[in-house]
Order: sequence, then structure tokens, then C-alpha cells
Amino acid sequence: MSDSKPHIVIGGSIIGLAIGWHLLREGAEHVVIFEAGEAARSGAAWVAAGMLSPRAEAGFEDMDIYEDGVKSLDLYPQFLDELREDVEELVPKLDRSGALVVATNGDEARELDRQFDFRKRANIPVERLSGEATREREPLLSTKVTSSLWLEQEAQINNRQLCLALKAAFVKLGGVLQEHCMVSEIVVKDHRAVAVRFGNESMEAQSITIAAGAWSSKIGGITPIPVRPVKGQMIGLRMTPQSHLRQPIRGARVYLAPKDDGRLLVGATAEEAGFDQRIIAGNIMELLHFAWEIVPATYELEIEEMLAGFRPATRNHRPIIGKSEFENLYYATGHWRHGILMAPLTSYEICREILGLKQEKVGI
Repeated sequence: MSDSKPHIVIGGSIIGLAIGWHLLREGAEHVVIFEAGEAARSGAAWVAAGMLSPRAEAGFEDMDIYEDGVKSLDLYPQFLDELREDVEELVPKLDRSGALVVATNGDEARELDRQFDFRKRANIPVERLSGEATREREPLLSTKVTSSLWLEQEAQINNRQLCLALKAAFVKLGGVLQEHCMVSEIVVKDHRAVAVRFGNESMEAQSITIAAGAWSSKIGGITPIPVRPVKGQMIGLRMTPQSHLRQPIRGARVYLAPKDDGRLLVGATAEEAGFDQRIIAGNIMELLHFAWEIVPATYELEIEEMLAGFRPATRNHRPIIGKSEFENLYYATGHWRHGILMAPLTSYEICREILGLKQEKVGI
């Protein structure tokens, strides 16, 4: 006889939605997602650029993060195929466009040399291109671009469409969304998480997963989760047929990510500003200037939107995923810049732990 209490997920952005959807696919009978705002649209994933770039972002001291990122990117085709089984018409395509990391001056070129050498030693597939060869790959680039790294295996996705597809799939499979409903506290008894409190109400739970991104540390009843918000401001431009980039471009101070719906996303700042959601003129001016230096055609493009979001950061930028110190309480937060990239791997792993599934049951 099944337990009538629900599996509760706190957070309705990409990680929480993916976990809730996978729990239902794997046989959970009752799953509830609590979201303080509007599910799919309120978290950092809605503001993000949707770049799936573990190889471009690999750091000297972050090889474990790199390896998990590659593993999660490799899971994306399975992840999307499963999602199509539930909401086929809504699922975005995986764009295997590759990525260019460009230099516009001597200092940046020397840093690319260092990054290239590191990737070669780590057996990360990468190619070093001259300025001329870089512009052959992307004709819209400025003559200021002196060299680049070409990472052919990188990808991107329409992250907004993906979030909406996950939300639709979760609801279609019978999941319950509690939107505009903030969980204030985890109720713990005898070292076991038994319920959540929201407003003047509470709900008992079979399991509880905290996937509330930058807001995870605000949940009471437990030791505060060490996750803080790092503000990022971003600009959405509207490309023309003559100014459509072929792949994401990363500079030292800006990225440009062309999406299949015609948007060109320019971002993003990294500010220790708490939950300050204001759009600041100076930050926007700098992003546009750096983008113009790399792709002069951005000067003529229409601005569609300016947004600010909050990346969930830990002290060492490693996510907090898995069982907590309390029975039946799980963490899936602190993904920093990698929430969209890590959604498949995180959701499979959390689902496996909660339901006690064997590894092959969820494809990892």
C-alpha cells in the first residue's frame, strides 16, 4: 500500500520542475511543487542564456564540476526524448552549435594561450584559431578579435521553452503546483523531515527536496543552507536576418548567445548585491559596449528586454546535491552558473535516491 503523503519539492524553476517530473515518471503517485512566484518563470533559469558549455567553463581547480557537466550534457538527448514522450510539441531542440571563446587584445590572447594549454593537458577537445580563422567561422565578429578557442562539442538550448515544457509535463502527469506559495520552514521530528510550513498551513511529506536556488538559505527549521544570491543583469536583443550569429560567443567580459526564436542574449554581470533586482544603467552600458567590441552589428539591434536574476552560489561554486543530515530531506541547489546544464544529472540522481532506484533505471 503506497504512502498517501506527497513527495514535496521546494522550488519551481528548472531543477525543481525536472525533479518533480522525473519522480512522477518513475512511479511516484503524489508530487507537489511549491514555488514562491510563478513556476518556470521565477528562477534564475528564466533569465539565463541556456548555454551548455562545460568545456568552455572548465577551470583549473574545477575538474570534478567539469566532469559532471560533461556527463549531464551527454544525458541531454535522453532527457529531451523522455520529455517529448509527455509534451512533444513543447520540447526545444538541443542546438549543438559549438562555442567560440574570443580575445580582443594581447592580455586576453595570452589568457587564451593559458586556457588552451590547460585544456590540452586535460584532454578537453579544443582548437586554437587565429583572428582570420575565427572570422571565417563567425563573419559578424569584429576585426578586434585576434584569436579564439573553438569548442566544437558545446551546445545550447532555449532555456525558457525547456522550463515551460517541464512545467507542462509535470502537470500533465498529475503533479500539483502550489504557485505564489513560499515555504517558510521544514518541520523536523526525531531527526526526520516530516512536513513543510507555508503561511498558516502545513503539509506532511513522504520526502522533501529543497531546490529553491538562491532562496534555499531562507528556509527555516534546519541549519541554513550555505547558498547566496549572485546577481546577474542581462540584455535581450532582437536579431535581424543579417545579424544572426551562428553560435554562442564568449569574451572576457561578456557573452552573446543567439537563440532559435531570434533573441540575442547579452550578459551577464556577477554582482554580490543580495536580492537587489534593479537594472543599473552603468552595468547595461558596459555589457552593450563589450558586445559591440566583439560584434559591431549589435549597435543597430533592438533592445527587447533587460533582466536581472540571482545565481545560487556556494562558497566553492560546487552544487549541494543529495541526502541531507535529516532523513527524507534532500538538497538540489547551489548550481551557480550551471543549473540548466546540470538539470538532467541532478534530477536523475535525486529521483534515484528518493525512490531507491537502481542506477540503470534512470539512465545514469
